[in-house]
Amino acid sequence: MSNALADHLRFYGELGVAGVSRDPAWRLRAGAPVVVHAPEGSVRVESLADIQTEIGPDCPRCKLCTLGRRQVVFGVGNPNARLMFVGEAPGEEEDKQGEPFVGRAGQLLTKIIEAIGLTREQVYIANLIKCRPPGNRNPEPDEVASCEPFLFRQIDVIRPTVIVSLGKFAAQSLLKTSDPITRLRGREFDYRGATLIPTFHPAYLLRNPSAKREVWEDMKKVRDILQAAT
Repeated sequence: MSNALADHLRFYGELGVAGVSRDPAWRLRAGAPVVVHAPEGSVRVESLADIQTEIGPDCPRCKLCTLGRRQVVFGVGNPNARLMFVGEAPGEEEDKQGEPFVGRAGQLLTKIIEAIGLTREQVYIANLIKCRPPGNRNPEPDEVASCEPFLFRQIDVIRPTVIVSLGKFAAQSLLKTSDPITRLRGREFDYRGATLIPTFHPAYLLRNPSAKREVWEDMKKVRDILQAAT
């Protein structure tokens, strides 16, 4: 073994990497350090850019590519964010602009983020799936199955302290449960090395302003966890 390769492996061993595998399932296991093969047998940590490049600008992996989506909406924000938000899918404005949560619901999400002393630039925002379903319908199981591994890899690269899932569909999909959002919100779950806190979707708050009180309670919990981890 060359000295350079030995130094590489020693470095990643200190980061907690016990080994590498070409099996994609190894990369996607919960809490795993995200490592990919590099030239000459060395290893390097995967980046968000690697994942975005692999998805490509015209992802053909599910039927949404034929159902009118304009573009892939990958995610946006700080790649080292301590707080990550996950919604269900892009809407019409997101599909046009190529960025998650830029419509009215996105404007409200920005206010929610600012209410706990952060900015959009300090957090990371993504969706369970990267393409808009027609008519903003819920993603279908085959679409989720095709796309959620990329979200898992985003989470494993960013390694946030807290993940906030926005809305019933995102929470149920991430937690693999059929429990209603009213039962899930207000609770904390261990998820891929982070604390997952489900809350209502900003679009729901636009229709039901009285639910903002519950979301504020959830976000105070997020703020407390982030402060305690500082």
